[in-house]
Amino acid sequence: MEKDIFKRDYRSVNLRTTDGSTFSGKVNIGLKQRVSDLFTKTEDPFIVLINVKGLEGSGDVLIINKNNIVWVEPIDLGEPKPEDRVLTLET
Repeated sequence: MEKDIFKRDYRSVNLRTTDGSTFSGKVNIGLKQRVSDLFTKTEDPFIVLINVKGLEGSGDVLIINKNNIVWVEPIDLGEPKPEDRVLTLET
């Protein structure tokens, strides 16, 4: 069996989309070191934002195409929290 490693490492961000909407929420950077790695070191065309707050209220999850993001601002640049953990998933 092949094992995949999954890590939860959520970082708070603000982001703006091409239509001018601004959202706040958290992204999981996983095994990456920085929020910017989500944009430069992955080929996935989407970003998943959780605990979303925006101009039209809030929601649980927002999936945004990277092509529609103008800028992203990391809010917390601190160390990973103790509750972040590495999970090994068997596939």
